[in-house]
Amino acid sequence: MSNNDQPVMGKKQLIKSFIIAMFIGGFVLITAVLPAEFNMDPLGTGKLLGFSKLYVDNSEKKAVQPILKFNKLTIKQLGSPKSIKKPIEANNPPPENQYSEREDVVKVTIPAGKGIEYKVKILKYGSVKYDWITDDGVVYLDFHGEVKQENPPKEVFYESYTLANSNNMAGTFTAPFEGKHGWYFKNKNKEDIVITIKLKGQYQLFK
Repeated sequence: MSNNDQPVMGKKQLIKSFIIAMFIGGFVLITAVLPAEFNMDPLGTGKLLGFSKLYVDNSEKKAVQPILKFNKLTIKQLGSPKSIKKPIEANNPPPENQYSEREDVVKVTIPAGKGIEYKVKILKYGSVKYDWITDDGVVYLDFHGEVKQENPPKEVFYESYTLANSNNMAGTFTAPFEGKHGWYFKNKNKEDIVITIKLKGQYQLFK
């Protein structure tokens, strides 16, 4: 018969082991964890040992946006089909006087999965500066104009100036003919998007 007596650690040894463990833990915390996880390096050991290189700023992570993919936009998609002829009214001469200068800020809500048009009245050769931005997300847009006609047909002619997928745009526009000029916005996202449009120039709003 054999004895399997296990050594019993005394109270002093327990305290000593606890202190050593705490010291090692604190050393690892200061030299490795703080520089790598919190970008804090009080002793300079993080930089010396290379742990500071492991730190990644969470704010930078949040700023990274996912890569969005859209269908290619081409010249063929611009404006009306060839079957719809440009109205003769587009050849009318410009007026002697343009609309008075004005400024406006307009907010337009584009429901999820829907499209909305926003246009203003501009005379031939009238000039308008604009910028617009979404509150969140990218929209498809067709910046275009329709010729003013006394008796417009069911399928009206329209001329596209810009097709894009964007969340912000700015520019200066000179109308090639009198009529309605503005944007068709389409929201392909799952939540509503609010677009803030700023206008400055020779135009009138629709009532």
